[in-house]
Amino acid sequence: MNTEHQEWLEQLEKKSRAKQEHFMNDIASKLRRPRQTHAPTQPFRGAPAFWTDLDWDIDKRIQAFTDNFVSVGAHIARVRDIGEASEFIANKSHELSAKYIIRQNEQALTELGLEEQLPDVQISVWNSQAEENWKARAAEADIGVVMADYATAYTGSVTVLSSPEKGRSVSLLPTVLIIIIPIERLYTRLGETLDRFDEAGRENLPAGIHFISGPSRSSDIENDLTIGVHGPGIVYGLIMG
Repeated sequence: MNTEHQEWLEQLEKKSRAKQEHFMNDIASKLRRPRQTHAPTQPFRGAPAFWTDLDWDIDKRIQAFTDNFVSVGAHIARVRDIGEASEFIANKSHELSAKYIIRQNEQALTELGLEEQLPDVQISVWNSQAEENWKARAAEADIGVVMADYATAYTGSVTVLSSPEKGRSVSLLPTVLIIIIPIERLYTRLGETLDRFDEAGRENLPAGIHFISGPSRSSDIENDLTIGVHGPGIVYGLIMG
């Protein structure tokens, strides 16, 4: 780089920083506050003790999760075991006239026995055949079925992890999403889930960590709320146990 070009870059940098200082000083003046040039000292780090100690009993967790999940347009049902979950999915499939279901490749979901319950519906298992275009198959599906890895009562959200057997497309692309939530995976605070990722370490993180809080909702254009643009428009949570 020649000297003339270097000097030109330095002048641009100087002008840019001068504009930045003028801009920040103007904001401070309008707020009638002294101009801060250093980051303030933070005496606390992380959540306070009263928050990390928060732990609701199971009944309160179920009620809070239900209230929060339903408040954003999702649906909740209670099932006792995998058999009742299978019956719910079969009934919902008949109700919605579903022709194609895709599910994660997990043993617990194999136990649903959907092939026997729904002989007239095409059931696909994510990544079970190497030559298949699984994203396309998920996009064609009427219903996607996944197992929650964690759920948070306080936020009404479900955490679903990605892996070769648990592609995120199963929860993202079908028209309807059904999430089975084992009751022992329902926690009070989101931090109880996030702490597990910290403990595992960066090298052991899953391919994807997805938080689902009801059906897809978009209102970024003129505040016009639209359902189902970036994901399933109908979501069912089955609290199992």
